[in-house]
Amino acid sequence: MATGRKPFRFGVDFITPVPRRAWVDNCRKAEELGYDVIGVGDHLGMPAPFPALVLAAEHTERVRLKTFVLNTGFYNPVLLAREVTTTDQLTGGRLELGLGAGYVKAEFDAAGIPFPAARQRLDHLESTIKQLKKSYADPDHRPRPVQPSGPPLLLGGRGNGLLTLAAEHADTIAFIGATASHKMLLADAAELADRVGFAKAALGPRAAQVELNVFVHCVDVTGDRRAGLEAVHRRMPERTPEQLAELPTVLVGTAPQLAEQLETHRERYGFSYFTVLEHNLEALAPVIGLLHGK
Repeated sequence: MATGRKPFRFGVDFITPVPRRAWVDNCRKAEELGYDVIGVGDHLGMPAPFPALVLAAEHTERVRLKTFVLNTGFYNPVLLAREVTTTDQLTGGRLELGLGAGYVKAEFDAAGIPFPAARQRLDHLESTIKQLKKSYADPDHRPRPVQPSGPPLLLGGRGNGLLTLAAEHADTIAFIGATASHKMLLADAAELADRVGFAKAALGPRAAQVELNVFVHCVDVTGDRRAGLEAVHRRMPERTPEQLAELPTVLVGTAPQLAEQLETHRERYGFSYFTVLEHNLEALAPVIGLLHGK
């Protein structure tokens, strides 16, 4: 199924609000450990994405900085364009923009924002993308983005509508690796392959250019892979240890075994960009060291 061997990239999402010094230390550590991307989500109770990424830029040199992902339902597209272009300026052109349609009704309720139907949320996402592109292309728009065409765009999701939209506009398509019925029930290998296959078919001739990302739910560097998989199975009994062993969302084994698993997932699905949450920051680091440059 692979469309070509893209170089590996690794991202970490920081989601816990912490004081300034701890935030700076976390971002520096991610860069020192070899991560390529620092991401910030967009949920109530988490750090606000744009100021958090600007602070990260001030104390790092190399890592890219990503919203992963913004809930576009919270934003007016014209005002969002100002936030994006300002942040691209203040991060020296290191911003990557991840967008999603929004899915947590309770957060819309808490913000006093109506929660539209899925089709309406997808339409708003599409109109937001078009407005951003219009702003980037307008020579009179201020502030101007450092990256002439605007920050690279990531779209994340699993439904046909969103994947079709991503195939038209995204530089990176992100798969959360969960089922449609429950965000914490991991999709099995066949379902994930189906979603990737749909996206690649929709991409058509763009498939060779677009990067595929997957969110890794579990990283366990251990010398006893079977015991590690059984431990994950106890937390996620809907999937057998054998099923878990096939998934790019579950990485269990020694560092060389994990590196081999990621090579396999790149060949099978086309995934070259892997993202973890902050609690897996150190666990994945030795694997990153083995794979960087490949």
